[in-house]
Amino acid sequence: MTETPIRTLLVANRGEIAHRIMRTARRMGVHTVAVFSDPDHDAPFVLAADEAVRIGPAEASQSYLNVDAIIKAARDTGADAIHPGYGFLSENTDLAAACANHGIHFIGPPASAIRAMGSKSAAKALVAEADVPLVPGYHGDEQSDERLRAEADNTGYPLLIKASAGGGGKGMRVVRGPDELDEAIASARREAESGFGDPHLLLERYLENPRHVEVQVLFDRHGAGRYLFDRDCSVQRRHQKIIEEAPAPGLSDSVRQAMGEAAIRCGVAIGYTGAGTVEFLYEPGGHFYFMEMNTRLQVEHPVTEMITGLDLVEWQLRVAANEPLPWAQADLSRDGHAMEARVYAEDPDNGFLPATGTLYRLQEPQETDWLRVDSGVAEGLSITPWYDPMLAKVIAWGPDRETARRRLSDALIRYRAQGVTLNTGFVHRVLSHSAFARADLTTHFIEQYEDSLHATPFTDDEQQALTWLAWYQRTAATPDADPWSFADAFRLGGPREQPCELSIGQTDRRLNYELQAPGRAVLHLDADRPVQTIRWRPGANADETIVSLGGRDVVLASCAHGEQLGVFANANHWTALVNHPEEQKESDGQDNALHAPMHGRITDVPGTANVWVEAGTALVVMEAMKMEHTLRAPANGTVAAIHCGMGDSVGAGQELVAFEPDQETSE
Repeated sequence: MTETPIRTLLVANRGEIAHRIMRTARRMGVHTVAVFSDPDHDAPFVLAADEAVRIGPAEASQSYLNVDAIIKAARDTGADAIHPGYGFLSENTDLAAACANHGIHFIGPPASAIRAMGSKSAAKALVAEADVPLVPGYHGDEQSDERLRAEADNTGYPLLIKASAGGGGKGMRVVRGPDELDEAIASARREAESGFGDPHLLLERYLENPRHVEVQVLFDRHGAGRYLFDRDCSVQRRHQKIIEEAPAPGLSDSVRQAMGEAAIRCGVAIGYTGAGTVEFLYEPGGHFYFMEMNTRLQVEHPVTEMITGLDLVEWQLRVAANEPLPWAQADLSRDGHAMEARVYAEDPDNGFLPATGTLYRLQEPQETDWLRVDSGVAEGLSITPWYDPMLAKVIAWGPDRETARRRLSDALIRYRAQGVTLNTGFVHRVLSHSAFARADLTTHFIEQYEDSLHATPFTDDEQQALTWLAWYQRTAATPDADPWSFADAFRLGGPREQPCELSIGQTDRRLNYELQAPGRAVLHLDADRPVQTIRWRPGANADETIVSLGGRDVVLASCAHGEQLGVFANANHWTALVNHPEEQKESDGQDNALHAPMHGRITDVPGTANVWVEAGTALVVMEAMKMEHTLRAPANGTVAAIHCGMGDSVGAGQELVAFEPDQETSE
């Protein structure tokens, strides 16, 4: 076979993986084409491409899953290759076959290999012939209830029922005893039929506390195959991974080699080409069992790249262009340890439900030689319910596992977004958990430590203190500002304490604060709670502060969107509203106007324009923090104009009343 260089690559995907593929293609001098649906018209991957083609509306079935539209886009732009990324059409035999029919390189294995591994039952039969160990169970075509009951008894309990064509946990049931079997079979069948159009089931012995360990393989079109070591992907929610690492910790060299060689046999058995992943269940003691083969690039491929120094997308393109693999297995080596966290728009404390919204503010960690961010989003982008909620991946490398873990943990502290709920706080708690730190991993890790992982990281008092400090630092004057504008404790004959009102979620609180010295303040909360002292110092970055709180250091940062204050504390985020009632008192008399002392809603307007009033006359009543605030005439004078009405929402500092004091009063 002669080499056929790829000149124009169409990426049939979206988000971070489309952007990541284009990055390698550009480095290789390959022209890139993006395809996009209507909601993605201004997404970063579209803007990064050399060309972009609209392929349909938001529904994936009419855009990213539309084989005809993607082939047409490739032909219209002269693309000689299509990379499907992962998800969508990445394991679709129709796209692979259509590429072959139109003389377009499909960056993946042939349709026959995808088809062979598309059915879990058929795949297990194939790999069994290749002497790859399987979990005891039944993978046959006979699907009667009687046969499944008999095979369940042969396999033994606990038992796992799985949809043969499934993935992502759909059609999967754990059965603890024979009395649960019939209902579980019926339920799994319905879900398999609904989700995959195939009710076929398989049975396996349920492994109570396995690990999910997988092997990256790479095959060229000349018959050579290599394994690029292993990864652990045990930490999952809803059977979907959130943290991956390479190499898998705690495996002996003999097990790594046996697992790698078994993965190669899987690829040989189906005539595989390109990059793929063979997934195993691993039990303590060195036993491993084939689970499935993913005939595509994996989300977690960067951890393998960071320990091998190879670019897997580059080698996918090179293999598709008929280049041979240049290394023997013995030539390949790994260096250090890498760990990846998936950043999802989801609410871990609400069943990991996907979250939507607009990224009003976005700050991602800065990349270094040992930190990588594969991102598909940008500030201002809307996160819609149409697609997978994964926004980015943060990957850290270290000379050892502990260094990689700490670096990834620190990086998540610096992944900050306002407007959309993210899982970064939860993932940070996983990384910080003592069991994770000592690599005590199973696929049930999150369920096993659910209480501690979902525990609130800060008490109400701590959250209020951090919110106050985030607000204070955004409003305090800079060192070279007018000294009269400092929000510090200096007063001429006035109280040292100043009031502040906070609203965090459904909690509204009023506190008084006293600044005692640079980097130290005392907060007086409710009368029945103790005085709280808070101390802080500059952080590693200009926008960060290190807060000493409850015997630990907290990295604090903030941002603002309109009246909302976004607070970031050790990868945790919340939104608050903060008012400073004293601001209105100090502004009274500064000009001929009354301003809203805080954001709120106008509930009454007793004043009338062009009417003379006495000092103290109520002019506007507003509600904020569930309390009423009355703005009164600061002196005898005339209400020149009223700029608000009943029910209006107003912002802090907004002019509500134009007022003209009597000349003799103002002198």
